[in-house]
Amino acid sequence: MLKNFFTIAWRNVRKNKVYAGINILGLSLGIACSLLIFALVHFQLSFDTFHPDKDRISRIVTEWHDEIADSSQGTPTPLGRAVRKDLVGLEQTARIIDYDGLITLQGKAAATKFQEGYAFVEPSFFDIFQFPLLLGDKSTALHAPNQALLTEKLAKKYFGSAATAMSKTIRVNNKSDFQVVGILRDIPINTDRRQELYLSYDNRVDRDPRMAGDSNWGSVYSQAMTFVKLRSGVTPAQINKGLSIISKKYQKGRDAQTVVFRLQPLADIHFNGGFDGSADRKYLWALSFIGLFIIITACVNFINLATAQALNRGTEVGIRKVLGGLSRQLFWQFITETALIALFAIIVGYILATMFLPAMNNLFQTKIGLQFLTDPAAIGFSIGLLVLVILLSGSWPGLVLSRFRPVEALKSRISQKQVGGFSLRRILVVSQFAISQMLIIGAIVVASQLNFVRNTDLGFEKDAIILLPLPQNTTGKLSTLTARLREIPGVGNLSFCQSPPASIANNSTNVHFDNRPNDEHWEVNTKIGDDKYLSTFGLRLVTGRNFFASDSLGAFVVNETMVRRLGLRFPAETVGHQLTVAGITGPVIGVVRDFHNNSLHETISPIAIFAKPSRYTTCAVKINPAHIHADLAAIEKVWTGTFPDYLYSHSFLDERIARFYQTDTSLLRVIEAFAVIAVFIGCLGLYGLTSFMAVRKTKEIGVRKVLGAGIPGILWLFGREFTRLVVIAFIIAAPLAGWTMHRYLQDFKYRIPIGPGIFLLSIAATALIVLLTVSYQSIRSAFANPVKSLRSE
Repeated sequence: MLKNFFTIAWRNVRKNKVYAGINILGLSLGIACSLLIFALVHFQLSFDTFHPDKDRISRIVTEWHDEIADSSQGTPTPLGRAVRKDLVGLEQTARIIDYDGLITLQGKAAATKFQEGYAFVEPSFFDIFQFPLLLGDKSTALHAPNQALLTEKLAKKYFGSAATAMSKTIRVNNKSDFQVVGILRDIPINTDRRQELYLSYDNRVDRDPRMAGDSNWGSVYSQAMTFVKLRSGVTPAQINKGLSIISKKYQKGRDAQTVVFRLQPLADIHFNGGFDGSADRKYLWALSFIGLFIIITACVNFINLATAQALNRGTEVGIRKVLGGLSRQLFWQFITETALIALFAIIVGYILATMFLPAMNNLFQTKIGLQFLTDPAAIGFSIGLLVLVILLSGSWPGLVLSRFRPVEALKSRISQKQVGGFSLRRILVVSQFAISQMLIIGAIVVASQLNFVRNTDLGFEKDAIILLPLPQNTTGKLSTLTARLREIPGVGNLSFCQSPPASIANNSTNVHFDNRPNDEHWEVNTKIGDDKYLSTFGLRLVTGRNFFASDSLGAFVVNETMVRRLGLRFPAETVGHQLTVAGITGPVIGVVRDFHNNSLHETISPIAIFAKPSRYTTCAVKINPAHIHADLAAIEKVWTGTFPDYLYSHSFLDERIARFYQTDTSLLRVIEAFAVIAVFIGCLGLYGLTSFMAVRKTKEIGVRKVLGAGIPGILWLFGREFTRLVVIAFIIAAPLAGWTMHRYLQDFKYRIPIGPGIFLLSIAATALIVLLTVSYQSIRSAFANPVKSLRSE
């Protein structure tokens, strides 16, 4: 019986090649999209799930519950020591501080240099996390100063092999030497821990003495983190209670009331954007729903065409029933046909998924390999998807066809109503185009918001400014670098600073104004820069003056938001008053117009700009865009000549700012791609239905033309039906898409309004697509010879 089902199914597929081709193409596109989305979501959900006792691992984070709420994934460096001493519910505690720096390999004729990320880490870190040693002794590694662990990948990069790397010496930042005492297995791709070089925690003082002290409770560096592993049976609530006691015990002044430490579960780290998480569950849900919509659209396409074809198979069904065929046998026959088409589709879908996987990896900055296709979860998903497609796509046509009455079927009296008619197909087409229009509206809104953020006046200049990282402890060479850079014809203003006006890495601290008795109940964002900072970035003074070159320490320029936060009515009222920020006291000498120090997702912060040469880590250079390549080559030559012991690198400020919206840009690309696919799948079905309508209405069109109907009237016969369906789809899609995109825009503090133009553009685009899809068959039928049309019946 089963063999007979497949034999007949194969014959029908070969007989109706166009029908089968449209279905296979539509289903394969839907399956490919679903596979790619599954691979991405599965990959993101797998982050850090391979650690033993992962449910007992947490990171301690810092929150400031004050007039302005703030948070950081970092903690004061003394916290790890305090919780290890005062909390009894913890099995392990480990501190880690991440940095970037220059790695030099010694013992060669010419030292080899690499720019790498590295971390100072306590040995207990490797008791908490599953990063096993390939070579070396875990019980002694990193227990003494000047020791290092490399991953196998890094060992091969530096020394050629893991075994060769053992006991070798590396130099960090041209300052401290470390001996390699162990080789770690390569870090899995599905973890947020990306550092591959780990150094003894005792050496943290080499990088930043201020951060190294175990009494420095007032500073929080976002990459200085504390991880803990709870004892079995201990709840996070118990530890959070203990952390509250520690905060009150060690924090001084206002911080004792406002600073809160709490646990962040390991499972939350990857998805919490408030603590520098790299993914967002909202977007994963959105992608999952888009994948579901796409596969539903493909199945709807199949059902539409299958029910339309049902009229042409009435005689076949009638003969089968007269010869003793049962309804259930007919039902399974059509299910088998669907399964055959779905099987072809899933093979093509797999091929398409492998073709587009590199593009998806590039878009989302992931490293998903082709092995995901052989992953048990992917195989299970594929089987489930295949079953779902067969049931969704084959059940209704099978039921419709198996219920035909033999007499009516043999006499060709099967009506449109008996196969679901246009009522069913109208519902299906409306569903398809409602989904398509929702995706189109989403793409328009996201694109409009990204266009808004690209063209919004940020309050400073961002174009043609390159940022050069400065080596540590090179303050004495800055005047030499300045003189050499100014000799380059294309170089305009240049400034030494800690960071540009808008930066992912923002530093905040307490602020004390004038003779007020207490610190303000909010924190100020600090920008450290020299007297050329304002002119290089185009910051505009409202009142007061800029720094003088002699104002090396102890003078502040603040922004308008800070004036308002201080409760003052006019900017000029701030000038001349004393300000204490980051341990520095001096007068406010000027006020600049507000500028965005974060992305447009965040509000503008109170900002204090001051000079402190020892904290300059960046040289910002304004160049002439007309000879950008020549200028960059000249700048690299100057920089390398000034700092020959370090590696040169640069970045553009506008590119850094664009990274603020990397997730939004990726979301836009995904919505655009899937909107095109959804529309294309819908158009395939629409084309098939139009072809079917043209065949079924051949006689009607001939009669109308004989009775004097014109070409426009015949075209409207086709256009009227689909125009009505597109409008109904829009009425359904508009409020759903509007609500969804309103929720999306709430993530931006500065955003576009959702106006009627967005919805009009969506329905206009959909109407144009439908017009182009149905026009060929409609025009062909309208211009057909009525004599041939009447004879064809």
